[in-house]
Amino acid sequence: MNDAPTLASAPHQAAWPGTPIKPAEVSRRHLAIPRSIIATWSERIRLRWDFEQMSNANPHLIDDIGLTRRQVEAEIAKPFWQA
Repeated sequence: MNDAPTLASAPHQAAWPGTPIKPAEVSRRHLAIPRSIIATWSERIRLRWDFEQMSNANPHLIDDIGLTRRQVEAEIAKPFWQA
C-alpha cells in the first residue's frame, strides 16, 4: 500500500490536529452552508416561476418536458423551502 498522504481540500486539512486555522478560512467555512441553502432556494424559486410562466403562456410545452399539468401546478404551489 502507498503510505503517501492523500490530497484534501483546505477545510479538511485545517481540521487535522496541529494545523493552524486562519480567520479567513473559518469565516468562509461558516458561510458555505448558508450560501448553499440560499442558492438552492433561489434555484427553486426560478424553476417554479419558469413553470408558472410556461403553463400560462405555452401550456403545450409542459407536455414536451414530460410533465402533466397537475404535476406542474403542484410544483408551483410549493413554498421555496420545500423540495
